[in-house]
Amino acid sequence: MKIFDSLQAAFFNIWGAKLRSFLAVLGILIGTASVVALVMSGELATQHALAQFRVLGTNLLSINIYQQNQEQGKASGVKSSHLTLTQALNSAQADPRITIAAPYTASYANVYADDKNLNASIVGATDSLVAVIKIKMQRGRFISLLDNNQNYAVIGAGVAKKLKAINKQPLIGRQVSIGGNVFTVVGVAQTWPENNFFDEDINNTIIIPISTSLSASKYTQIQNIVYRIKPNSDIDAIKEKLHNYINRYISNGQIFVRSPEQIIKSMQKQQATFTILLGVIGGISLLVGGIGVMNIMLVSVVERHREIGIRRAIGARQSDIKWLFLTESVALSLFGGIIGVIIGIVSSFAIAYFFHWEYSFFATPAIIGFAVSVFVGIFFGFYPAHRASKLDPILLLRSE
Repeated sequence: MKIFDSLQAAFFNIWGAKLRSFLAVLGILIGTASVVALVMSGELATQHALAQFRVLGTNLLSINIYQQNQEQGKASGVKSSHLTLTQALNSAQADPRITIAAPYTASYANVYADDKNLNASIVGATDSLVAVIKIKMQRGRFISLLDNNQNYAVIGAGVAKKLKAINKQPLIGRQVSIGGNVFTVVGVAQTWPENNFFDEDINNTIIIPISTSLSASKYTQIQNIVYRIKPNSDIDAIKEKLHNYINRYISNGQIFVRSPEQIIKSMQKQQATFTILLGVIGGISLLVGGIGVMNIMLVSVVERHREIGIRRAIGARQSDIKWLFLTESVALSLFGGIIGVIIGIVSSFAIAYFFHWEYSFFATPAIIGFAVSVFVGIFFGFYPAHRASKLDPILLLRSE
């Protein structure tokens, strides 16, 4: 039997039982669509996160210092409970591969402008923060070393929008109240690409001199330092040097060191686990869909006894009958696979659009989903096709 004739007969029988055929491939369609959509969305999420790191660069390090027992640290009399500003800045000398250190404080206080709450976080920083996390100024200037203990502030793009909403006065020179103290705005930062490395969102932050933040409250301490390091540096060696340096000055401190490379590797591991999980879920759907295809094909064999008998009587071989039903099974699965891939691609695009991710097409999930659907058609269609080819043509012709 020619392949064209088998395909023609397969599509004729599928079209003759449209609803039953659609229900048969529904599991394959859902399984393929879910795998393609979720795997592609996971890839898009990973690419979005990696793009954030590409903006800042991967040659960064961040340390967070947490005091386990401040009272014990004060009682020791040998080491302090926190780093001083000088010690934090000099930590860049712990390893020659560190090019710049940017210590900063993070705090929260009531922020008002014209009696309107701005709902912004407060970061005390030095001018080195600009170079480390790449803050660009829209207007005005950034905090400098000359602003020691001065009430000057740099506002992020989000805070600037809030100030404009209050009134249309120029942003430079505007005054805001932070914790009851009046600060003068000397600079406005451009929109900053938020990322998973730096703990604070610069867009919704007011940056003040770190010396001012330290003197404003005895509870404010330097617990965070970000570093820019030379490319292709040994991260582990730098971490050890920083641990040794900081432990010389503080007592009972717990130090956490992070790097973009660590975060990227962690994300990739999570993505691999996520992909396996989705593959299992999609595999279950495809298994159910394959069983549905097998069920439909077994019913089709029973309904077409006389057709099989007539084909055998006029010279069709067992292989021709087997190929006839196998082609129909593969066509069913192929239909489900193609529609599933299309729905999966459209769904991943919708997810990317909703979360404002840059969309990129990944061919691998689509190809795998399509190939698996074909395999399901062959695997689950083989038994009904084999069973049809083994039927006795004489008994088939006698059947009603």
